Amino acid sequence: MAISSKQFDLIRTLVQAESALLLEPGKEYLVELRLNELANQEGLTSINDLLRHFCADPSGEFGRKIVEAMLTSETTFFRDVRPFAFLKSTVLPDLVARRATDHSLNLWCAASSGGQEPYSIAMLLRECFPQLAQWNVRLIASDLSRDLLGRAREGKFTQLEVNRGLPATFLVRYFRKCGPDWQIQKEIRNMVDFQEINLAKPWPALPRLDVIFMRNVLIYLDSESRKQILGRVRRVLKPDGYLFLGSSESMINMNEGFEPIAADVNACFRLRESMQSVHH
Repeated sequence: MAISSKQFDLIRTLVQAESALLLEPGKEYLVELRLNELANQEGLTSINDLLRHFCADPSGEFGRKIVEAMLTSETTFFRDVRPFAFLKSTVLPDLVARRATDHSLNLWCAASSGGQEPYSIAMLLRECFPQLAQWNVRLIASDLSRDLLGRAREGKFTQLEVNRGLPATFLVRYFRKCGPDWQIQKEIRNMVDFQEINLAKPWPALPRLDVIFMRNVLIYLDSESRKQILGRVRRVLKPDGYLFLGSSESMINMNEGFEPIAADVNACFRLRESMQSVHH
């Protein structure tokens, strides 16, 4: 059954208020598809039934589940390749040299989805920077979806998921077969601290960060939320830290406090020199 424009507006308003995600007109089919799936999962007969439950308790569990159902969770291991190559060739060697006295590194993957991105970073650290095993390295991964966080913590991936982007040598070295699926080794899982963080709401206390991956998130949000989030990023990123955005995301009209650092690597930024000294 097709959703009415009134129902679509109800969902749009809820999702934007809770996650800053913009559901443009024309996305009705997508909303309908995902609400039908959710209704089925919850053992309900229709979208109407689902929305009745939600309206009876708007701040309850159904509201959260509806918002989570609307999130795009497309991700792969080593997605887009180049950011990870740049992390390995330039960013981490630079930070390892700069942090040589305090032996400490803090990284954050915001919107970590099924966990492929933080686990890609963890494997890269283990594989290419063995000296960091003696350092105090904190790798935080966050998402607002409890369902995705649960799956990410478990570190289990289907054959299709490990076929997408994961080098065969890493599959052999860091995964074990688990029924039809593959599970990433416990020592790699233990490197990642998964937390529930909604970027559009107040953030919990975070350490000052050396690297932030916030890729393919802002593109889905309204412009006011983007500006607010980038303002907060400026406050938690160390003056000489690095911010990675998605390859199609830009800072134009978003935040004059950042500058791109390499023409051939899309969307890697640092604080502008002038901002480093007046870092809030």
